[in-house]
Amino acid sequence: MATYSDLFAGVKAEVKTISLEELKDRLGNGESPTVVDVREKDEFRGGYIPGAIHLPRGFLEMQAEQKLPDKNAELVVYCAGGTRSLFAAKTLAALGYENVTSANPGFVRWKDLGYPTEEAPKLTEAQLERYSRHIMLPEVGEKGQAKLLASKVLMLGAGGLGSPAGVYLAAAGVGTLGIVDADVVDMSNLQRQIMHATSRIGTPKVDSAEIAMRDLNPDVKVVKYQERVTSENVDRIFDEGWDVIVDGCDNFPTRYLVNDASIFKKIPVVHGSIFRFEGQVTTFVPFEGPCYRCLYPEPPPPHLAPSCAEAGVLGILPGIVGTLQATEAIKLILGQGELLTGRLLQYDSLGMQFRKLKLRRDKNCPACGENPTITEYIDYEGFCAGV
Repeated sequence: MATYSDLFAGVKAEVKTISLEELKDRLGNGESPTVVDVREKDEFRGGYIPGAIHLPRGFLEMQAEQKLPDKNAELVVYCAGGTRSLFAAKTLAALGYENVTSANPGFVRWKDLGYPTEEAPKLTEAQLERYSRHIMLPEVGEKGQAKLLASKVLMLGAGGLGSPAGVYLAAAGVGTLGIVDADVVDMSNLQRQIMHATSRIGTPKVDSAEIAMRDLNPDVKVVKYQERVTSENVDRIFDEGWDVIVDGCDNFPTRYLVNDASIFKKIPVVHGSIFRFEGQVTTFVPFEGPCYRCLYPEPPPPHLAPSCAEAGVLGILPGIVGTLQATEAIKLILGQGELLTGRLLQYDSLGMQFRKLKLRRDKNCPACGENPTITEYIDYEGFCAGV
């Protein structure tokens, strides 16, 4: 019967190896083999080769196709000393990967030689448990979760759209959430604004939202602005280093103001709106796609765009639209997926249908066009009133 030594010798004879010196030189020269770390989680958290994909040996067969979709790519596999990586390389070859090499001897020697290393984000044990389902996703991982924890999202409104967006952004671990809202919780809000509660009727919405989000996730810092966004305060509010703005505004003057300010300051805006049984979402990334003025050069007449208080709204509708907005915000922070930049996603709840419309940036747009004429804040109330 074959012994471990026999098995190891056979694998070693089959698998190509690369020295650590050669691997360092290739990475330093801008070559880009895909480096795969097959050590366990605790080992990986102690440091790894920059850019390495973490694929623990125990999950190799289960996760390889998810984390390494290109079977023709050049893979360099490493472990601590060079043994596990040999067996991992053989397994990957058996799974159909065409160009697999094992680094020899491994990371311990790499570190001893003083070669470049990175360390995984220092998440606490509680954070590793709380965000474990995120961390399992290759598109997020511990690095992505650390990005979320370091990120800052400003929510305009803590109402129908801000409620679901805020709850899910807090649950996801967005580190700082700003909330702008001047209103107090009213009984009529509770049919759709899930961040609030009967016990908090009469409480300022920013305070009610803070209670809900902090109770859900104590990692989150809440910055409150109990005021409406105006031309007088928009610079003060927007100049706080926000990565993304989630726009849940319910009136046209504020939407145009937010659009212009976000362009001046180059902050992406995830826009959402709802009406009766329909909603829509898009993402405005300044100078990478259209802006709100490209979509709506002029506001509609008031009788064509009544508020929820005037026209009503299906209670669950803002939950769907606000959750889509939160999804776009997280994708922006992580740099993952295809954003709704240049696309308008419309949702019809009665017909249970989604449809996408292409949006084009208007080269003559007064805000983001080639020769902008709006270079400072204007009279937005007058503009929307047709004055």
